[in-house]
Amino acid sequence: MTNLAMWARLKSPWVIHFNSGACNGCDIEVVALLTPRYDVERFGIKLEPSPRHADVLLVTGSVTKQCADRLKRIYDQMPQPKFVVAIGACACSGGVFQGTYGTLGGVDKVLPVNAYIPGCPPRPEAIIDGVVKLLNALAAPPAPPKASEEEAATEAPAEEVTEVPAETAPDAPEEVKKDAE
Repeated sequence: MTNLAMWARLKSPWVIHFNSGACNGCDIEVVALLTPRYDVERFGIKLEPSPRHADVLLVTGSVTKQCADRLKRIYDQMPQPKFVVAIGACACSGGVFQGTYGTLGGVDKVLPVNAYIPGCPPRPEAIIDGVVKLLNALAAPPAPPKASEEEAATEAPAEEVTEVPAETAPDAPEEVKKDAE
């Protein structure tokens, strides 16, 4: 059943948008995604107002001290597996508000972030690209683990392959052998 749930979440992710203290530039771009011009529903992406039904949390703005607890509470209410996407320079690093008395910085100061989409504000195409790349990365099969150096040292060495010039090969045509002499 978990494979079926993961498949459904990757094919039809429901997103929730949270503004943690932005100038609304990124919010306008997120809302633009929902218009027919960009049509994110072709990827199965649907805006969901409830965190209990959302799979992806889209966060805009630098995290303020006032909203950090709310952001964490919304994240905790989301079902597993849940993903966080930081949208805009402020959400990625704190942006122009970094270092001010009322902000903590980027979203990664409060939550684990799966994807960063930089820009001030990022274009809707960049947001779509970031979310789709996140979903494709999650859908890809995991890479096989790399062998450690100890295991590599204990393995038998592979046979060395040496390349034989064509003129000296035993099955080389007579013309090639004559040209080599």
